[in-house]
Amino acid sequence: MSTDAYQVLRHEILHGTLMPGDRLRIADLNQRHRLGLTPIREALMRLASEGLVSWQSYRGATVAGIDIDELRDMVRTRRQIGRLCLTQAIELGDAAWEAEIVRSFHLLKRTPFPGSSDIAETPGTWERFHREFHYALIAACGSPWLLRFWTTLADHSERYRKLRLLRSGAGPPADRDIDREHEEIMQAVIARDVSAATALLDQHLARTEEAAARLFEPGGQ
Repeated sequence: MSTDAYQVLRHEILHGTLMPGDRLRIADLNQRHRLGLTPIREALMRLASEGLVSWQSYRGATVAGIDIDELRDMVRTRRQIGRLCLTQAIELGDAAWEAEIVRSFHLLKRTPFPGSSDIAETPGTWERFHREFHYALIAACGSPWLLRFWTTLADHSERYRKLRLLRSGAGPPADRDIDREHEEIMQAVIARDVSAATALLDQHLARTEEAAARLFEPGGQ
């Protein structure tokens, strides 16, 4: 039950059902999900250890707020981990790994970017395929520990991206061709060009960081 509660609440936080600053009253959550008071309390403690929940003596548990410094530090770390994972994946990956990258890119490209009528759906199809594509790129890195670190950072990135979509509205960024960015990364990876592939991935993540930072900074648009 504690695991169920953890997965349910974590999903709601990462995908915007529970928003930054929302109070997490154990009784209210239990009334909504019927998972038990103790499992929910244990789940909140576990989520607090991951930085997704904040505990305050006078307010209790709340969804962790938006922090620009945390966002920049998180993306910077994800870029470093990403370069390392991708370098090793290119060195170790086989034909099956290449095929999975191509497959996941095809599904992502064929899926419309979230629109105004579906940006609140959890999970969105585009977001799922986007996550699968980025994971496919580094899946052959050969290190379970690196993949765990990557997954944790990707989860937190996903939270900020979902909040950015909910705040900015429908449609892809006007100043970016996301499909083209993904395709260029894929082509460099398939060509086994470590320098180009890591540079393109790094630029892709950096652009995403700047777009999110502009929106979440005071007065940002």
